[in-house]
Amino acid sequence: MPIDPYIVLLLGTVGLAALLPARGTAADVASGASTAAIAFLFFLYGARLSTREALDGLRHWRLHVTVLVCTFVLFPVFGLAARALVPTLLTHPLYQGLLFLTLVPSTIQSSIAFTSIARGNVPAAICAGSFSSLAGILLTPLLAAALLGNSGGGFSADSLVKIVLQLLVPFLAGQLLRRWIGGFITRHKKILGLVDRGSILLVVYTAFSEGMTQGIWHQVSPARLGGLLVVEAVLLALMLLLTWYGGKALGFGRADRIAIQFAGSKKSLASGLPMASVLFGAHASLAVLPLMLFHQMQLMVCAVIARRRACDPEEVPDAPGVSAAHVVQGQPQDRVLH
Repeated sequence: MPIDPYIVLLLGTVGLAALLPARGTAADVASGASTAAIAFLFFLYGARLSTREALDGLRHWRLHVTVLVCTFVLFPVFGLAARALVPTLLTHPLYQGLLFLTLVPSTIQSSIAFTSIARGNVPAAICAGSFSSLAGILLTPLLAAALLGNSGGGFSADSLVKIVLQLLVPFLAGQLLRRWIGGFITRHKKILGLVDRGSILLVVYTAFSEGMTQGIWHQVSPARLGGLLVVEAVLLALMLLLTWYGGKALGFGRADRIAIQFAGSKKSLASGLPMASVLFGAHASLAVLPLMLFHQMQLMVCAVIARRRACDPEEVPDAPGVSAAHVVQGQPQDRVLH
């Protein structure tokens, strides 16, 4: 099964933070740079989202509502149910991180890539991932406020203000300026993608440095990490089954069910890490650990599923809103991003 090279970089960044955590003035500089990087990330997200594509996708609203329900309703319900595993299998901090994981929006890039490999409805996957990311800017902090409260480790009403200033305002600014900078961003997509990932690595380094200086990692044992992996594997399996067979029960065709399965069962590391940094502050290192593990797990499992779906016999589209144009016949995309 494939290992995302970016996960290797993330783990290397965690290792660097463990060996050489930022302290004193260096920590202040890293924190300021991390704050600026988060704002820039969401500015780019806003500038990349095509308003026309989003409006066109509204025509297939049933599929998008299904993905949103999976992402922001079913996932959190399972997250709340996992509270019964504390303290026998999970510690309270790990449970808080797991619950936060269930509140994060869906991915965009990997959902599109897997949907394409499996010959599913790629336009729907694009729109579903974009809608989920956009909704997550508002829903994730609101759900965190309702479900985590002050137990999230420094989470308070001030965090909502930070979300607005660091995430929502830059996102809206990117949307407003898209008319003038959209072409530049499209032409330099690869370079800006490296900036994206570099910014996230900086956020990870800052969060884990703060965790090291405060001794948070003494709270995690190998047995607890093993228990977390088991819980996340069960969570992923449940969501993959529900999205696939639930889509069938709702009358969606094969191409749409593929888009629902991949967009509705995954969580975005790119969106979740900056949000956790804003919401959890010094406690962000433990909060993002479940998300980092789940991210790699979902890539490995979904890669296998996508390739098996690609071998399925062709199905004549017969569900409402599905056309032959939605079934992608191109070559598989093997590169999966965050």
